[in-house]
Amino acid sequence: MDVILLLTSTVTLTSGIPLTLLLTAASLLAGLVLAVPLAFMRASSRKWLSLPVLAYTYVFRGTPLLVQLFIIYYGLGQIGIIRSSVLWVLLRDPFWCCLLAFSLNSAAYTTEIFRGGIQAVADGMIEAAQAIGMSPLQIKRRIIFPIAFRSVLPSYANEIISLVKATSLASTVTLLEITGHSRKLVSESFAPYEIFIAAGVLYLGLTFFLTGFFHALEARLNDAPRAKTHPDRVALQQVAHEQ
Repeated sequence: MDVILLLTSTVTLTSGIPLTLLLTAASLLAGLVLAVPLAFMRASSRKWLSLPVLAYTYVFRGTPLLVQLFIIYYGLGQIGIIRSSVLWVLLRDPFWCCLLAFSLNSAAYTTEIFRGGIQAVADGMIEAAQAIGMSPLQIKRRIIFPIAFRSVLPSYANEIISLVKATSLASTVTLLEITGHSRKLVSESFAPYEIFIAAGVLYLGLTFFLTGFFHALEARLNDAPRAKTHPDRVALQQVAHEQ
């Protein structure tokens, strides 16, 4: 193994980190915006609300992300209505196709993660919030979702880390993130061993950083309120005081 090539490749591939992080952050934000209302719909006892969301999450979680990306990148351009609409201005760009595919996929997984957290919130907490006169929207926004988010944070952190690694698929549609730069270097140097090891080191570094960040966040959210009493009770008492 050429150690010098490995080191120089690692430095060169860092130029793909900004695009990797941009795709990850934008997809997570869009996915989160979609997933929060969908999670409440999915957790609803009303079938006409929950079943359409179940169908959406089943399709996107049951098919490979690469297939979804290819359908959006190669398939939507074959539809005449889309090609003649303003959407084509965005969908002809591989970045926006990747963003759409990653966002929809992330939203599907995040919806099911949050759905589990929402359904795990104790009925007593909701009844107590109703007893002090909170509206259904206030209960969702100030009681259910904060408690659910804290309980599912480890699972959501895993989804974020998985998405970071999934951004490597953007290289299949010509985007030059970390893996895209790696493939370009391989075609120029014919040294795939060292270059892809360098790419793996960079992904490992990003994963290590995110894992540490979420462990610290989880400890902060879970440990701080327990110094006095149960965290859910503290949250409800704070809301009641603000009322």
